[in-house]
Amino acid sequence: MKKIILIVVFLFSSISIWSQRNQIIAYMDMEYILENVPEYLKAQNTLDSKVAKWRKKLDEQARHIEVLKSDLANEKAILTKDLIAEKEEEITVKQIELRRLESLYFGPNGNLFTVRKQLVKPIQDQVYNAVQSIAKRKNYDFVFEKSSDLVMLYSNKKYDISDLVLSTIDRTRLSEQKKEERNKKRTAPKKEATKVQQERIAQKETQKNKKLEAVAKKIADQEAKKKQIAEKRKALMKQREEKRALLRKKKEEARKKKEEEQKAKKDN
Repeated sequence: MKKIILIVVFLFSSISIWSQRNQIIAYMDMEYILENVPEYLKAQNTLDSKVAKWRKKLDEQARHIEVLKSDLANEKAILTKDLIAEKEEEITVKQIELRRLESLYFGPNGNLFTVRKQLVKPIQDQVYNAVQSIAKRKNYDFVFEKSSDLVMLYSNKKYDISDLVLSTIDRTRLSEQKKEERNKKRTAPKKEATKVQQERIAQKETQKNKKLEAVAKKIADQEAKKKQIAEKRKALMKQREEKRALLRKKKEEARKKKEEEQKAKKDN
């Protein structure tokens, strides 16, 4: 309920601001972006592996408790009260330990929360930094997340910057990889690359350059299209203003002519 109230307040605020000046708004699809980030998929696989391991341990503990309960139920008739109390106490201790492990693994501040934060946060930071860079470069006032609590009843694909965010992350990754390669070259003993190795390196560099050129061309085309639309809008507004001015002039001439005719009638 609190989120809904905040969203309503935000929408009314946006409408109020919109009346003062045009806003530049974009949106992105976080699920789509993360599915196309290799580091996220790797982190998710690591997390899934750990979760499976924890669940297996909990299942084994739970099955052991069930065996103890079953054994106690079958042997209860021949056991003394002290032995029964001892076995019941053992089962209680095992149950407490099971609940402790469940909280340790899957509690609010458990291992799952900590590991997910360690694995996923760096990737979320990459996305956040990419969005910040794009928003500053494109002068966006707002960037929404498509799968958030803010319901989007309609979204025009041309305002989707998800691919742009991915390309920004890719460029950052390539830049960091190049830095690492340069550092390795500085520290590693120098070797003379064979002709085949040189050809492979040249081929990889060509592929990287083509990819970067394609991204740059896409961004340039988008900017050119926006500029063209802005120029057309400006020309259209100018034409409308000229038509309005001409119309006002005709109305003024007609009014003066009418006043002159009325004046002439009075003189006669």
